[in-house]
Order: sequence, then C-alpha cells, then structure tokens
Amino acid sequence: MSALQQTQDVTAEKIEARASYWLGRREFGNLNEQDQKEFEAWLEASTAHRVAFVRLESSWNRTVRLAALRTPNVEQKAESGKRSRPLTYIAALSVVSLAFVAALSVYMLRPAETVYATAIGGHKTVTLEDGTIVELNTDTLLRARISSQSRIVQLDRGEAFFHVRHEAARPFVVTAVGDRVVDLGTQFVVRNDLGRLKVSLIEGRARFEATGAPKQILAPGDVVIANGKTISLTKMSTKDLTSDCSWRRGLLTFRHTALGEAAAEFNRYNDKKLVIADSSVARLQIRGTFRTGDVGVFANVARDVLGLHVVSRGGDIVVTR
Repeated sequence: MSALQQTQDVTAEKIEARASYWLGRREFGNLNEQDQKEFEAWLEASTAHRVAFVRLESSWNRTVRLAALRTPNVEQKAESGKRSRPLTYIAALSVVSLAFVAALSVYMLRPAETVYATAIGGHKTVTLEDGTIVELNTDTLLRARISSQSRIVQLDRGEAFFHVRHEAARPFVVTAVGDRVVDLGTQFVVRNDLGRLKVSLIEGRARFEATGAPKQILAPGDVVIANGKTISLTKMSTKDLTSDCSWRRGLLTFRHTALGEAAAEFNRYNDKKLVIADSSVARLQIRGTFRTGDVGVFANVARDVLGLHVVSRGGDIVVTR
C-alpha cells in the first residue's frame, strides 16, 4: 500500500470515528448549546464529515428499525410504577455495530476536543484551557485537545497566531498538512492554505517537524514554507513579520507585491472577489496598507495609480488593462 493510500485510510478512519462520537452524543442526549455549535461546525467543515455522519446515522436508524421488528413490544413497570423504556429500544441498543461502539470508546477516552472557527472575513481571539492565546484569521478552522498529559491543536484550514504558555513537561503541538510545530517557548503564526503550510516564528523558539525531513529549530524571523514535496527556510526582518501579521489589526500590508497575489489575499477576506483578467496585469506591483474589507478602495488604487480598467461583473470586480 502506498504512503498516500495509508494517509487517506487513516484520515477516513478518523472521520468515521468522529462521526460516531457525535452520533453517540446526540442519541444519548449529551449535547449542550456549545456542543451543538461544535457539532455543526464539524459538519460544515467538510463534505466528507457530512457524508460519514449521514451514512452512520442511516445505519443506526436501520438497526433500531430491525430490532423493533424482531423484538416483542413488551413493557415492564418499574418499582415506582412508572413505565420503563420499551424492550425494542433496549434491543436496538444491544445490536449496535461493534465498529460504532469501538470508535465511540476511543473518543470518550481521548481528551475533549474543542472546535474553533471563523467565517470569511472573520477574526476571533480565544484562550485555551492551558492559558495559550490563539487568534484566528479569516475562514479558519482548528481543533484543540488539551489534557493533563498533552496539548495538541490541529489547524484544518486558515491561519492562526499562537502565544503559547510554555510548559516543558507538556509541549504545545500544532499539526497541519501532516507536519508539526512544537513550542519551545514561542509566539508564531501558522497558515494552512490548500495544503501549503507556512510557519512564521515571531518570538522564542520552536521545532518544525516534517515527515521524511530533519527536524529544524526555528529562531525569531525564521519562516518555513512546506507543500508536501519541498521545504524552504527563509529569514524575515521584524518589520516584515509585523507587516505579514497586520491581519491581526484588520489590515493587509503590501510591499511591492504582485497585483495577482494582492488580489488573492483580498479574496480570502471577502465574498466579493477580485478577478485579474490577464497575467501581464497580475504581475504589476502594488504597495500600501488597506483594511481587509476595502475591496473597492483597492480596485480604485489599481485604476487610479496603475491606470487599469475596473468593472463590476456578476458580483465580482474585474481588473483589466
């Protein structure tokens, strides 16, 4: 079996197990308001999540129906005189698939997982159970499992700033795209963008671990970019790092940035998209600081400063020569 197939199998198993966890919580009435929000966020995070849950829910419903058909509908009275649950329900529970029970047991024994998410254009600051502060950028989804033995956060998509409360005996680990960032007393930013991982170390130290590659100790200013095939390490000045993190203040800062790249950044934050019509326009450079929602202002700068043609089309803004 190939490494890719093994990875896909493991991912499918994790999704199936998580679907089992949520189905069990729902069926046994253990979902409070916060749990319901986390459950809905998990469903919305991926089509694979929704498919796995619906498939498992369908199997569960069939199990209950079959048990009802095969078991006499006899009811017993409790000592208090109140009716107990129908034996059909008890029988249904007794024939739940072993896979469901096993997966549920695994998740009940694991540290509780908390899901944090932002919408397009959203920004959220949260404090984890261990005191670590996390800022979520636009369209971000991460899951945190904090226990007395471990601290693990998985960044499924988007970008987040971490101000880690360091504990030598309980390292803080961020996983994304199969790679790991291990805190050694740190402030850093992790961005997971369609399988392209970027780690920027702002303060302290961290260890970057990628499958099949040597571990790297990162110092302030180090920026790692990994795409599953290659890993590059560059150095950025404090000023440039601050500019890269200007999203924390609701800003986007461009320093002689290609227009196509700048437009792509704006598109992360807005439903109205910037469309750069041809490659020659996309290569033009722009500089300046804009609010993340100022798509129109950015388009006006492209028109007035670069002399480009800007037109609204189908809800988008198209930029041409």
